[in-house]
Amino acid sequence: MVKVFIYPATSLMLSDLVARFGHEPLGSALSVREHIQSGGFDSPPLQITPEDPKKGLHWAAVEVPSGVRGRMSLYGPLIDAAEAAVIIEEADYAFGCMGCARTNELLIFLLKQKGIPVLNLTYPTTKEEGVSFVASIKAFLKSLKGDTA
Repeated sequence: MVKVFIYPATSLMLSDLVARFGHEPLGSALSVREHIQSGGFDSPPLQITPEDPKKGLHWAAVEVPSGVRGRMSLYGPLIDAAEAAVIIEEADYAFGCMGCARTNELLIFLLKQKGIPVLNLTYPTTKEEGVSFVASIKAFLKSLKGDTA
């Protein structure tokens, strides 16, 4: 089983596809769940502690806005653990919204610099493109070492 970072990290469909082919999807759902259940929140709707922007300094410079650093405190450990990545460009908001352009640019840059296998696809707009889209993801996931699917 290979740990596969998914982008957009909020995509449940992409997470499901990765899991169906025997790999571990690395997305925001589980990291956010673990984060908010660990406690230490004065204001739970904010879902951030004063320490999060400090943790984010490992992946982003101090000049970067604190929101980016806070997001990187969640995504950074996932990138560090990733052994492969699936990046979907121009995804529909319903497929998975990331919300912060600067964080998105940093995530993609860090993934490409890591030297892991990366599949880059454009979000499909027709049924035929959709079939090809899923087939491309399936072929990529089956090609990864440690495949159990």
